[in-house]
Amino acid sequence: MTHVVRSTPTRQPLAERLRPRTLAEVVGQAQLLGPGMPLRVAFESGQPISCILWGPPGTGKTTIARLMADAFDAQFIAISAVLGGVKDIRDAVERAEAARDGLTQQATIVFVDEVHRFNKSQQDAFLPHVESGLFTFIGATTENPSFEVNSALLSRATVYVLQPLTAADLKQIVARAQAIDAVPAVEPAALDRLIAYADGDARRLLNTLETVAQTAAVEKRAPVDDAWLIKVLGEQLRRYDKGGEQFYDTISALHKSVRGSDPDAALYWMVRMLDGGADPRYLARRMIRMASEDIGLADPRALRLALDAAAVYERLGSPEGELALAECIVYLAVAPKSNAVYKAYGAARAFVKQDTTRPVPLRLRNAPTKLMKQLDYGKGYRYAHDEDDGFAAGERYLPDGMDDPGFYRPVARGLEIKIGEKLAELRRLNEKALGKSG
Repeated sequence: MTHVVRSTPTRQPLAERLRPRTLAEVVGQAQLLGPGMPLRVAFESGQPISCILWGPPGTGKTTIARLMADAFDAQFIAISAVLGGVKDIRDAVERAEAARDGLTQQATIVFVDEVHRFNKSQQDAFLPHVESGLFTFIGATTENPSFEVNSALLSRATVYVLQPLTAADLKQIVARAQAIDAVPAVEPAALDRLIAYADGDARRLLNTLETVAQTAAVEKRAPVDDAWLIKVLGEQLRRYDKGGEQFYDTISALHKSVRGSDPDAALYWMVRMLDGGADPRYLARRMIRMASEDIGLADPRALRLALDAAAVYERLGSPEGELALAECIVYLAVAPKSNAVYKAYGAARAFVKQDTTRPVPLRLRNAPTKLMKQLDYGKGYRYAHDEDDGFAAGERYLPDGMDDPGFYRPVARGLEIKIGEKLAELRRLNEKALGKSG
């Protein structure tokens, strides 16, 4: 991919000077922008489409939105959901109407950065104008749109998932900066450190490169070596200094440390993530997942503690709330482990997906009307509370003709020891009752 050098004023930020002007200049996101890929096809369709661009910071969301406006010669209106509000939406509508009704009848693209920051009513304000075709809506978000974007708006927009830039992508950006003499030569070790620090974020890389270039020019330093880089950027680089693990590698290490019952390692990786700028709320969500996936019914208190830790952090914020997260991560690490529910749920989903739609047995059906009772709905159902020990021995609750699938198999750890014993006793009672009836 060749880079076209433009006569751009050097006083512009480096990120702006290197901003792609065509799809061919976009670095990364080949899974969306490569030949025949979804977003590339959308660009080539001749008609802009409303969409949500979901991905981490510095992956090209704003650039892609601007390029779409350029591709369709559309008016581009950008709104920040962090700073904007209903007035900005109203102004965008008025500008879109003026462009549509003007001599050129120009289309409009309204780009909302951090769209998840808008509340429900603000998001709803876009709906009638998207439906009428007044403008094309493009939202950018770093959060899962399934949870953060209204379903009504989500149903009218295609979601495209952007990935963190790879090391090769980031090195390509450094090369482009060097091609316009914006950055001095960088020794391999220093370059690797810069790439690791950027953590897949092109904006972070460009801002860091700009700082490095300015300082190197003052000190007449070329090439940039690793020792000098550490001295210049210090604390800023220390956060990603020890090995340069990428974000998802680090959360994986945290999860595996909890699963492996190592509280010290779990604390280490948690603090590494916090020190590297990870959102504590993200960590709280991951802890809730760990409690469900790796501890389950071996210690049901783990899930409650994870939910409480998340609530405490919301109440106190940083840094006080982070202690609750630390308490939770240690508890999760030392708690007895079981993935029995996790495996049972997966097995049940897989079974249902490939199985036929089996009818609900008549005895298990509800019978709120006289006709249903005449059709034997609910006939023969045994009310467990009326049976000895509250258990209807020999009764079956699966569809008729379906073998016991054995989805849930408790492990011999924690509370699941007792659960396993209880299920074994219930099976014994069922077999005894069925033997008698047979």
